[in-house]
Amino acid sequence: MSISFLFLCLLGLGAFSFLFGRRRIRGLTAMTGVKQHSRDVYHGSFVVICAVLLPLIILLAWSGLSPLLIDAMLEDFLRRQSPDLSIGEMGVLIAKVKAYFVGSLPEAFADELIRNGADYFAALVDYSTTARSFVVLLLSLCGAALGLRLLAPRFTARPAVERVFEIVMIVASAIAILTTIGIVLSLIFETLRFFDTVPVMEFLFGLSWSPQIAIREDQVGGSGSFGAIPLFAGTMMITFIAMLVAVPIGLMSAVYLSEYANPKLRGIAKPGIEILAGIPTVVYGFFAALMVAPFLRDSGAEIGLTLSSESALAAGLVMGIMIIPFISSLSDDVINAVPQTLRDGAAALGATQSETICQVVLPAALPGIVSAILLAMSRAIGETMIVVMAAGVAANLTANPFESVTTVTVQIVMLLVGDQEFDSAKTLAAFALGLVLFFITLLLNVLALYVVNRFKEQYD
Repeated sequence: MSISFLFLCLLGLGAFSFLFGRRRIRGLTAMTGVKQHSRDVYHGSFVVICAVLLPLIILLAWSGLSPLLIDAMLEDFLRRQSPDLSIGEMGVLIAKVKAYFVGSLPEAFADELIRNGADYFAALVDYSTTARSFVVLLLSLCGAALGLRLLAPRFTARPAVERVFEIVMIVASAIAILTTIGIVLSLIFETLRFFDTVPVMEFLFGLSWSPQIAIREDQVGGSGSFGAIPLFAGTMMITFIAMLVAVPIGLMSAVYLSEYANPKLRGIAKPGIEILAGIPTVVYGFFAALMVAPFLRDSGAEIGLTLSSESALAAGLVMGIMIIPFISSLSDDVINAVPQTLRDGAAALGATQSETICQVVLPAALPGIVSAILLAMSRAIGETMIVVMAAGVAANLTANPFESVTTVTVQIVMLLVGDQEFDSAKTLAAFALGLVLFFITLLLNVLALYVVNRFKEQYD
């Protein structure tokens, strides 16, 4: 029984348990004449929790752990058949066995060891699937029976259900926190391994980025150069160009929609601007590579400027268009949150609408606007596809926006693509770049929170 079908069975059993639990508690109440402690919906929900929660946890845990256990047992089986294989050769053999099992490896390329391994692997998968289905369904039926047995008019179903949902929410919050901690720790540990090979000062202040090193020890190749200054400079240049585009347009559109536009126009224009946030970044990359970059190159040629086909200017302009909705939407919400009494007071003192906006509304909304700008900057720093398609991958240290540059995120992608050894300096450099990028965006978010808390005003 597949996971999807088993999950549907659990959902169906849960729905049946809910309906049957409600019907049973109504019957018990009518039979005994005792007033219920909790409403019918809580009794039904309690039966659902008993029938579905534990089996669902078992199903998820089984689905995550069984492949690891099956792989370990398959490796042990193949190791007994061929004890002289190295770790790399064993990995290739396991891949061939799985490929033969799913039918992607032709019969002509499979020897007896691969066929025996595939038969053993198929038996393990069948046994695991059968055992999983039996255990999950049995636990679900037993849980439903236990929940129905516990139902009674004075049973405190509501506190029990609410306690379970509270635990579920605590677990969800803990998963989010632990995931963040895991990401940070993985970056730190791999970065420390990278700094065992490359000095920290060379990485942070080096002016040359060329991580092309030998793939194997017996192969001729360069020693690599891991100075990240060109990447940081390219990232900051493209982000600066993007903010020059996004901040004025986004802020002025927010002011217009909040203070000048009538409700009908606002109802059309605001969703139209926010549509930009839903466009995939790869589409922006196509637009930058096929429209903006050729237009800038041809326009520059007409006035005597030499623009590269891939330039920081093209990537920055399109990235600025992409983050306009972030600034516009957040600033619009902040401006609308300014109390109307401040506008009325300014008008009573003889201020015009433009004076009210410049001298009252915008200063009152300044913390939120600054926070929106910093969050949009974090979004721009982390962009990848637009830079790949419009600015290129050349790590040039230049202040000329007409030339090709690259960013930290693009190089992270480039470093992790290919057949490089995972523990090589080239691959580990991606974790070092990711850690630096993480701290940059973290500092921007902390700065945004500081600005909001430091300069916010309390209004009645």
